[in-house]
Amino acid sequence: MNKILIANRGEIARRIIRTCNRLGIETVAIHSEADGDLPYVSEATEAVLIGPNPVVQSYLQVDKIIEAAKAHGAEAIHPGYGLLSENAEFARKVKRAGLIFIGPSADIMEKMGDKIESRRTMIQAGVPVVPGTEQGAASLEAALAEAEAIGYPVMLKASAGGGGIGMVRCDDEQALSQQFASVKNRAKAYFGDDVVFLEKFVPNARHIEVQIFGDQHGNIVHLFERNCSVQRRNQKVIEESPSPHLPQEARVRLCEAALKAGQAVGYTNAGTVEFIVDENNDFYFLEMNTRLQVEHPVTEQVTGFDLVEWQINVAKGEKLPPQDSIQSTGHAIEYRIYAEDPKTFFPSPGTLQAIEWGEGARIESGYEQGNSITPFYDPMISKVIITGSDRAEALRKSQNFFNHATIVGVKTNISLFKEFIESQEFASGEYATSVLPTWLEKTKEEQGL
Repeated sequence: MNKILIANRGEIARRIIRTCNRLGIETVAIHSEADGDLPYVSEATEAVLIGPNPVVQSYLQVDKIIEAAKAHGAEAIHPGYGLLSENAEFARKVKRAGLIFIGPSADIMEKMGDKIESRRTMIQAGVPVVPGTEQGAASLEAALAEAEAIGYPVMLKASAGGGGIGMVRCDDEQALSQQFASVKNRAKAYFGDDVVFLEKFVPNARHIEVQIFGDQHGNIVHLFERNCSVQRRNQKVIEESPSPHLPQEARVRLCEAALKAGQAVGYTNAGTVEFIVDENNDFYFLEMNTRLQVEHPVTEQVTGFDLVEWQINVAKGEKLPPQDSIQSTGHAIEYRIYAEDPKTFFPSPGTLQAIEWGEGARIESGYEQGNSITPFYDPMISKVIITGSDRAEALRKSQNFFNHATIVGVKTNISLFKEFIESQEFASGEYATSVLPTWLEKTKEEQGL
């Protein structure tokens, strides 16, 4: 494999380019008009203007991207995360064009992308799933009857959803009646499919996921777990590995269940099996993400492996290393730095007039000083990954880092992290997915006294 087109932008495009450069592989970047000045465009071997700023006219232009790959002599396409990374039809078209799609097969993506179908598959494989509906709820009346049988509170979710979009908690019949049409409409608007289903809401749950990899020779391995429970609006903002306060026997069971999930579908390339874990360390399958995750550097830091390199090697037909050669050492925490108001979480586009990072961190950034955060795309500026010999050291280094980090020109969540990581709630490690909104509410009340 001598040349790869990267069907993505910003931070992840730059991340992939770095590994390709180390491996001696040339890269082709695609970019919209607004992204022409971003670092990844000039760092790629070649660059192609793919379209205007809206993603539907640029980064989601399947046929134009494949044509660009062929015109520039690329042999493979890496989709990164988001955008087309879990689009089965794109993967099929890439393969039909005689190119290699660096990811799982289109059939697996399709199967796991349908949340109802993936639940069925996991049940058949013996992987625990959250109690819920086995079919989509076609009408409000059907949903109310199902919710009555499951027991409130329930989560109303889009079957084709992901990334926390298209899901809402309903505490009673009135809430479900109010939310049903809205969630169906959002599901249709975001994912082109308005099928919704119900799951039992698990209180005080942690969101813990396991990184898996499969090769074309039938081998599937895990690279341990990541705790992704610090979320705002159901979207992750801090991830860490190992997961604090997860007993070793539970960790072993969790990783074995993830392997079982991968084996059930004959998984290949990088994937993540997400679980919710209750207060008794019992866990339930949530979904499988059939791509590289935003938070993959956390796993890279504790295992010492380059997961983009693994993706490329698997796509080339190489075998994975044996499970017993994969170890987790130390502790890593990732913080997602967004251009957003730290209280309302509304995006804050603008020019990055000055960036000053603290010391002792791995920085994965799509931007440099002088670049602009536009309103067209996700406002994530950078990922800050801090590693220590244990969690206590990683936290100390985190506090030192954020005490010296500033960005001028846009609002960011740096000030939020600076305070939150010193809170007892986060420092203790004993937190659930409600930790950030609960802490924000408590802080607001204390400041109002």
